[in-house]
Amino acid sequence: MLLGTWNLENLYRPGGPFGPKDKAAYETKLAALAAVITELDPTLLGVQEVGDPDALADLAGMLDGEWQVTLSGHPDDRGIRVGFLSRVVPRILADTNVFPELLRPVQADDTGSTVSHAGRGLLAVEISTRALTLQVAVCHLKSKLLSYPGGRFQPRDEGERARYGAYALYRRAAEATALRALADNLLAGEGRTRDVAVLGDLNDEVQAATTQILLGPPGSEIGTPGYDRPDSGDATRLWDVAPLIPAEQRYSRVNSGRRELIDHILVSHRLVHRVTAAGTGLPGTEQPTLPSVGADPGERRGAAGSDHAPVWVRVQP
Repeated sequence: MLLGTWNLENLYRPGGPFGPKDKAAYETKLAALAAVITELDPTLLGVQEVGDPDALADLAGMLDGEWQVTLSGHPDDRGIRVGFLSRVVPRILADTNVFPELLRPVQADDTGSTVSHAGRGLLAVEISTRALTLQVAVCHLKSKLLSYPGGRFQPRDEGERARYGAYALYRRAAEATALRALADNLLAGEGRTRDVAVLGDLNDEVQAATTQILLGPPGSEIGTPGYDRPDSGDATRLWDVAPLIPAEQRYSRVNSGRRELIDHILVSHRLVHRVTAAGTGLPGTEQPTLPSVGADPGERRGAAGSDHAPVWVRVQP
């Protein structure tokens, strides 16, 4: 089976302030997204930046066969949320945006206001096939693209840039901690016998501290001497599949001309040893073809396709 994650980039029906301006641009975007999903042919695809639930239903309607649409009930202030497209009927396990009990609210801006929940929901589902039962959580953590008071995307000075970069990092770290708490619930200390995956747009790269929060006990990452040495931490660990992606494909977005892998799939001990392939873009292609994005996301309003590449793994039943 193929398990994937993809940020669909501003998936709205036309006519609103964020999506395509007209029906023609909307249909072009949907067609581009549908072509990729059809070629990818996932059993389960985690999706991000669904701004309009009806738009995801429109996309599902363009795909061959029967597809199930499952969405979080916790959108952000632009209405975007996470969800799943699935070939099989999923069972919702959790849909939450709360921080863990002992984690205090974090500062969000210069006024001193704080946030005590994730900007977008963390959604977990379970699917069952003849071969396996899989529990998967999808997320979209706080963006690295900064916005400033008054809707600006450029700071007044470098002090403001630094402060708002820190506020975004506080929020992303807190959201990663909430996601790790959800992963703990799914693993339940049984990662050696449970098929669990956590995936989505983490808005940070493999070695970022926020990404590392999700791994659990250190020392057994893919490619390290500890990977093939079982220990007690295997019950609660998650493994980022990034090292299994061919080096030339190891990016999911191009930011100001720089390639970065910010979309991730992490899997439990039982699952990681059954991953047969991993990649970005479409299987069989050498490299994803992506536009370079800048600081203003509005510049790509109505653009066809997505500014992210899908990230995927094949799993042997």
